[in-house]
Amino acid sequence: MNISVIGTGYVGLVTGACLAEVGHTVTCVDISQEKISRLNKGIIPIYEPGLESVVHTNSQAGRLRFTTDLAEAIPTSDVAIIAVGTPSAADGTADLQYVFAAAESIAKLLQKYTVIVTKSTVPVGTGKQVEKIIQQLYSGDFAYASCPEFLREGCAVDDFFSPDRVVIGVRTDRASDVMLDVFKDIRGQKVVTTVESAELIKYASNAFLATKISFINEIAQVCERMQADIEEVAYGVGLDHRIGPKFLKAGIGWGGSCFPKDVSALNQMAGASGYDFRLLKSVIEVNRNQRRHFIDRIGRVLSDVKEQRIAVLGLAFKDNTDDIRESAAIDVIQQLVEGGAIVTAFDYQATELARQVLPETVAFAGDPYEAVRDAVAVLVVTEWKEFKELDWIKIKSLMAGTAVFDGRNLLKPKTMQELGFQYYSIGRPTS
Repeated sequence: MNISVIGTGYVGLVTGACLAEVGHTVTCVDISQEKISRLNKGIIPIYEPGLESVVHTNSQAGRLRFTTDLAEAIPTSDVAIIAVGTPSAADGTADLQYVFAAAESIAKLLQKYTVIVTKSTVPVGTGKQVEKIIQQLYSGDFAYASCPEFLREGCAVDDFFSPDRVVIGVRTDRASDVMLDVFKDIRGQKVVTTVESAELIKYASNAFLATKISFINEIAQVCERMQADIEEVAYGVGLDHRIGPKFLKAGIGWGGSCFPKDVSALNQMAGASGYDFRLLKSVIEVNRNQRRHFIDRIGRVLSDVKEQRIAVLGLAFKDNTDDIRESAAIDVIQQLVEGGAIVTAFDYQATELARQVLPETVAFAGDPYEAVRDAVAVLVVTEWKEFKELDWIKIKSLMAGTAVFDGRNLLKPKTMQELGFQYYSIGRPTS
């Protein structure tokens, strides 16, 4: 099947490469000449385990190509997938200008029956708006489908090939048949729904996961006040098969490209429909407070962060990615700098992206040991497993102080205290 993918960002590139891997002929289109030139040279613009190999293999096989010219892709496409950004507007709603622009550009080039698919996360009702745009510019037969992505950064390639489900929102049997054919070689249950239900499934899924994280972070706050251990509590709770252990990891809150944007957009959608989504408002506030608690604790322990040298381990919003969008680490560093702290940061993948957004006063180290040198405190803010494997005896010898603030509960309190650290984590008994 001939498939075009509009947008070569995180979702578009993974989707295009993986569809080529299962045998489709895929053309990825992007307006950025620089990005397309780099992709044609085999240079991947994002860090995602396994993606480079899939892109290279399918480019070499001729199943995957990249262009800035939509006219090279749309006229022969059986399916055109819109995978452009939907950033949050100032009021929290999703900004759909790129989706609508892509739909308009596609409509002008259609020459045969094509299924136009939105892979980007879009509010309920977007499908109808896209259909209207296309109908105004193209009088031929076409169909619209909503097929939201459920890719987790850091394991997106595996998620694409082995998803829990593939959600397909359509209005006709013909469109359903085409979409089922697209994903026939992908494992996972195929869930065919209305367009509107498919659009809402993605928002509801992310909002529920964010709620689960905020809930366990609230329990962590209770644990700190009652000398209970959140790790033990979460483990015991997660053994209940009705709840499960995933997303019961206490920390300094959720971030990334999806949760903040989607939770905010769902809250706005609910409000626009006349419903006050009070639970979701609390979920957002809890997440905001979790970072505030972390910063406040640092201030209390150090008395004042002004002119204090602080090392920050982690910049990405999670491990196994270079994505810093809505990263707790970026927020924490900015607040420390505002308070006058001298910050040195390290991350295994996200340094260059972080350098573009953080104040010039922030220094970036080439390795964790360089970052901690002469620091009065070390902050662990991204859950890179490599941080657990560091030589913490060596780290202590390099530091000027002994305070460690573990925002991801990566390290063991007893071990850290035995090594002589003042160790503080989330929801666990500490020094």
